[in-house]
Amino acid sequence: MSTNKVRVRFAPSPTGPLHIGGVRTALFNYLYAKKHQGDFILRIEDTDQARFVEGAEDYIIDSLNWCNIPYDEGPGKDKGFGPYRQSERKHLYREYADKLIESGNAYYAFDTSEELDAHRQDHEANGKTFIYNWHNRLKLNNSLSLSEAEVKEKLDSGEPYVIRFKTPEDETLNLQDEIRGKMTVETKILDDKVLFKSDGMPTYHLANIVDDHLMEISHVIRGEEWLPSLALHFMLYRAFGWDVPKFAHLPLILKPQGKGKLSKRDGDKMGFPVFPLEWKDPKSGDVSTGYREEGYFPEAVVNMLALLGWNQGGGSEQEIYSLQELVEAFSLEHVSKGGSKFDPEKTKWFQHHYMQEADDNELANDFSALLKQKDLSPSKEYILKVIALLKERATFVSDFWELGNYFFTAPENYDEKAAKKAWKEDTTNVIEQVKSILKETEDFSASNLQDKVKGWITDQGIGFGKVMQPFRLSLVGAMQGPDVFEIAAAIGKEETINRLEKAQQTL
Repeated sequence: MSTNKVRVRFAPSPTGPLHIGGVRTALFNYLYAKKHQGDFILRIEDTDQARFVEGAEDYIIDSLNWCNIPYDEGPGKDKGFGPYRQSERKHLYREYADKLIESGNAYYAFDTSEELDAHRQDHEANGKTFIYNWHNRLKLNNSLSLSEAEVKEKLDSGEPYVIRFKTPEDETLNLQDEIRGKMTVETKILDDKVLFKSDGMPTYHLANIVDDHLMEISHVIRGEEWLPSLALHFMLYRAFGWDVPKFAHLPLILKPQGKGKLSKRDGDKMGFPVFPLEWKDPKSGDVSTGYREEGYFPEAVVNMLALLGWNQGGGSEQEIYSLQELVEAFSLEHVSKGGSKFDPEKTKWFQHHYMQEADDNELANDFSALLKQKDLSPSKEYILKVIALLKERATFVSDFWELGNYFFTAPENYDEKAAKKAWKEDTTNVIEQVKSILKETEDFSASNLQDKVKGWITDQGIGFGKVMQPFRLSLVGAMQGPDVFEIAAAIGKEETINRLEKAQQTL
C-alpha cells in the first residue's frame, strides 16, 4: 500500500434492502475512518447478476445518508479509485487470475457439474464429504493432471472451465484478527476455491481481494460470516505478493431471544423493523417497514446500533452518544467477540431520549404534516403549546396524536369505567357551577383558572375528586392527559364550556 492512510470500505451486494446488521457494519467502518481521519468507501459488489435487485443500490445509499454516515468515495463520488461497482470493473479481474496461473498458485479445472455431482454422491454413499483439494486434485479433470497440450486444446476449443486456487497441501497459517486475536488454520482442510469462471466473471473472493488492493484498503471491517474466508483471502494476498490489510470480523446481531441471527421474520413476528427505510420489493410488491417510516430518529437508530457489540470500555456506563462522541470513543479493541442480542424495547428507550432532546420547531413541522392528513390545520404556535405539554410522555411524533387528540377535536364518547366512577347524581349540578365560574373568568390562563376553580372548591368544602374528575372527563373523554387547567387554557374558554355542556347532556 502506497499510503499509510486509513481507508475502509463497506461493500454490500445490491440483492435487496439493507438489513440493520449491514447498517451496523457500515457504521463501524464510518466511525473507524473518521476517528483516524481516513476515507470511508462504498463499493457495490454486483458480480452476481442473477441476484441483482432493481433499486437496491439507491436504497443502500439513501440508508447511509439517512443515518448521517455518508460515504466519502463511491458511486457518484470518484476520488481516483473507481469505478466502484464490480460489474464496471469486470475487465480487471482476468489479468489477475492469469497472474495466479503463471505463478503456479491457481489452475484450470474442466470438471463438469455432472462429474462433480457424481463424485459428491459417491463420497456420500461411503459416509464421506467430497472436497476438491490437494488429496484428489491430481485425479480430477484439471491442468494439474492433464498435459500442457491437452490443456491448450481444451482452452482453444472453448471448453468451459473455472480457475481454482491451489491451496498449499500441509501448512499452518498464522492469522491475526483485530477483534478475535491470533488464529491458526491448517491448509489441508481447505478446498481449492473457484476464483474465476469461463463466462469472464470472477467469484467474490478474487474480485474482493483485487478491489481491496487496488483501492488501497488498509482495514477490512466486515461481518463474522466472512471469517471462514479469511484463510483464503490471506493466501491470495500472499500469492500476489501484496501487503495484507488488517482484518476485523464483527459479531452477529442475534434474535431478541438470543439464539441465531436476527432476521426479517423476527421483526415481522415481534412488530419491529429490521430495515432502516421502507422497502418495496420490485418483484412481489411486498412492503417492509423501516425505522424512518416508524418515526424513529436516525440518531436513536445509530446510537442503538453502535452499542450492539461495542462499548467504550474502562468501566464506562455511558449509553447516550452523539455521532461525534462515537467517532471519538470508538475502537476495534472494544468490539466484543460474541453476538449481541437485539432489544426492540431498548431502541424505543433511545428514541424516547432523543425525543426529549429534539427541537420543538422540527417536531411541530412533522406533527403538523400528520394533522393535515386529518384535515386539521391549527397554528404553529398552538401546535408548539401542545407539544410542550405532551413531549415528556411521547416517544414518537405520532404519540402526540395518541396522547393529545382532544387538543384538536372534542371527545366523541367517554371512557365507560371512568364515567361510572366520576359522574354521580349531583355531578351535573357541580359542573353547572364550574361553568358559571369559567364564564366570569376573563384571564383564561392555566394558573388563573387553577386559582379560581380550586379556590371555589375549598370554599365549598367539597372533595377535589368530585370536581376535577368529571372536569377532566368532559374535556378529554378519559382520565388521561396533562394538567386539566393547561388543557382548558389551550382549547380556550368557549370550547371548554361547550365540552362541559356536551358532557352534561351525554352523561
